[in-house]
Amino acid sequence: MPDIKNIAALDDKPEVISARQKNYTLFVLVLVYTSSHVDRQIMGILGQPIKESLQISDTQLGLLTGIMFAVFYATLGMPMAMWADRRNRRNLISFSVFLWSGMTALCGAANTFTQLLLLRIGVGVGEAGSNPPSHSMIADLYPKEQRATAMAIFGTGINWGILIGFLVGGWINEFYGWRTAFVVVGLPGILLALLVRFTLKEPPRGYADANGEKPATVTPPPFWSVAKFMITNPVLRNIVAASTLIAFTGYASVIWVPIYLVRIHGMGTGEVGTYLALFIGVGGAIGIYLGGRLADFLSARNGEQWLPWVVAIASLIGLPFLYLCFTAATQTGALWAYALPAALGTVYVAPGFALIQNHTPTEMRSVAAAISLFIMNIIGLGLGPFSVGFFSDVFTPEFGVDGLRYGLMTSLVVVLWGCFHYYRTGVLLKRLDAQ
Repeated sequence: MPDIKNIAALDDKPEVISARQKNYTLFVLVLVYTSSHVDRQIMGILGQPIKESLQISDTQLGLLTGIMFAVFYATLGMPMAMWADRRNRRNLISFSVFLWSGMTALCGAANTFTQLLLLRIGVGVGEAGSNPPSHSMIADLYPKEQRATAMAIFGTGINWGILIGFLVGGWINEFYGWRTAFVVVGLPGILLALLVRFTLKEPPRGYADANGEKPATVTPPPFWSVAKFMITNPVLRNIVAASTLIAFTGYASVIWVPIYLVRIHGMGTGEVGTYLALFIGVGGAIGIYLGGRLADFLSARNGEQWLPWVVAIASLIGLPFLYLCFTAATQTGALWAYALPAALGTVYVAPGFALIQNHTPTEMRSVAAAISLFIMNIIGLGLGPFSVGFFSDVFTPEFGVDGLRYGLMTSLVVVLWGCFHYYRTGVLLKRLDAQ
């Protein structure tokens, strides 16, 4: 007769997730994140030809690349995250990839600013359902001490997306025009949506934090309970503020530096796309991965405060080089000054994502990620590119084409503000470790 106690004990053990399954899930989620940034950041390399084709201002270009996209992307991310905390996250991600990829392909058919704006909003609506459930799934698969590295690998999707978007978009525009570029980068995402739906498995919630036991079943709290928890938690307040401010300058640079190189330094979109694919795509992917590994290494030995402090140091190192890029008299000087900030520009992603997941209960993780992304994207993705376009139009009557230089320089002071919040986050974490 079977041992009833042993059977009961086995019932309390969750299905073991193999290292192979974890790695495959992370790989596919990197592809998803890559696809979202191909479709999002391609506007940077295509910005100048779109401006000339549709006869729009830099402020309108800032609306296309920034605030209008971000409002819908960030706002809809929260209800989708609440859905993800209660339902199947894999299916939501699959639907989201399908939607944003189709909308990107349709951007090639836009004949007016309004049509393109509405389609870019559609891309934002699609992308709203991807990030929060991806963060939640990664946190369920990898324990706290491996989470920054896993998030760093996930975060390289930003750089691979920029690499593909800038390289493919830049050269296709040279030969076939910007409309064809949208179609070529959009359609493959439909196949990726099918890959997600039929090959990924939904991990048990809280799996990595359960220490081999069956994760406890908990009811996700209401949205405002999560918001209140984040507002009253000083670590979460400061890390969200820091990430948002660094993202402000980062998103502004990624969108406007290609336009700056085309407009002021007379480079072609293919040439710009090739250089920036190398600097941001390859260099940035190496930077974000090594930044995550370094943050995990230092925090494991010297305390969790090194997660934000690594980002502050990287941001301060890159700041003077951004200034040299924006003031360079030659295209060679501008390009090489941008190489280091491009490699360090996304180091903030992994430690920030990891800290939010580390300091949030399992049942709140998707919504907490969505709230942080809402703030980061409204201010960083939304106002960052828009503000540069706005100030470029303000300075252009007096400085001509160099108005864009001054518009870019207005974003630099925000980096110092962000570094203060990273430092403050580290101080708070050090106090928690001492308690």
